[in-house]
Amino acid sequence: MRAFELESVEAVDQAVSHRRVHDGDAFIAGGTTLLDLVKLDVMQPEKVVDVSRLPLKQIEVLDDGRLKVGALVSNTDLAKHEIVMRDYPVLSEALLSGASTGLRNMATTGGNVMQRTRCPYFRDPAMPCNKREPGSGCSAIDGINRNHSVLGTSDQCIATHPSDMCVGMVAAGATLVLEGPDGTREVAFEDYHLLPGDTPEREHDLKPGELITHVILDAPLGGGQHYLKLRDRASYEFALASCAAIVTLDGDSVSDVRVALGGVATKPWRATAAEEALKGQPATQENFERAAEAAFKDAVAYSHNGYKITLGKQAVARALRDATAAARV
Repeated sequence: MRAFELESVEAVDQAVSHRRVHDGDAFIAGGTTLLDLVKLDVMQPEKVVDVSRLPLKQIEVLDDGRLKVGALVSNTDLAKHEIVMRDYPVLSEALLSGASTGLRNMATTGGNVMQRTRCPYFRDPAMPCNKREPGSGCSAIDGINRNHSVLGTSDQCIATHPSDMCVGMVAAGATLVLEGPDGTREVAFEDYHLLPGDTPEREHDLKPGELITHVILDAPLGGGQHYLKLRDRASYEFALASCAAIVTLDGDSVSDVRVALGGVATKPWRATAAEEALKGQPATQENFERAAEAAFKDAVAYSHNGYKITLGKQAVARALRDATAAARV
């Protein structure tokens, strides 16, 4: 493990001013991903700024009904907050399906947003990887790609985004608040993570020196909500396919619906085609399956991951079914 300079700060402006604008430098809070990547020599920071003491651990309801979540709120505290469990159950379920209890106690909201891919080729410095070393090639495209993406891929990268929390936030709707050298700005959560295209090394819309300070969840959508995660084993495992669904009914028809996917795409994936296919339609199993077909109409299978298209459709149809059942209670 390479040595790096570590500095602790106690104010947001202090954090922003102390982080050097160097490609490998980073902020650290829970450290559940960063330290692994440093040990593997995937990340090589010269300086790491410890932001764990910043006053960003509060959850508060804003006057307009939105929920403001500090970037240092732990995954456990967010998942079990009474307002999140009541008004954003899809997010609570997504958080509790991720990692282990110990990791959720350490992992932070901001850190989870910044979580990096679990692609084994990305984590092996001996292998070509365009995300880690632009222009070196993608080992996964012709390699073992069982866990890789079928949506949002490019000829440069097919790595899957690993977060469950981010899928729940895309479905619920959210805004990121960023503090940087040029002041404060907000970014729609759905637009924050970037498609790989021909620049897979650019994973998000975070400018040099910027720090995530808050995530603001949209006012509650109501309706029935459900997060379904399909994986190789029941716990401490990343999704092969997951779906966050929010369904609002008008009688027996779907008046509004939000669908987001995980485990199958290069970023937390808003399935707008599925939503459009279902809005205004009777809430039936046949229409849930039709929406699932729409969600994966542009999917591209590689040598070992074609099963994800079938599995992903099942996740969408089942999540819509269960969210609809919750809406009818």
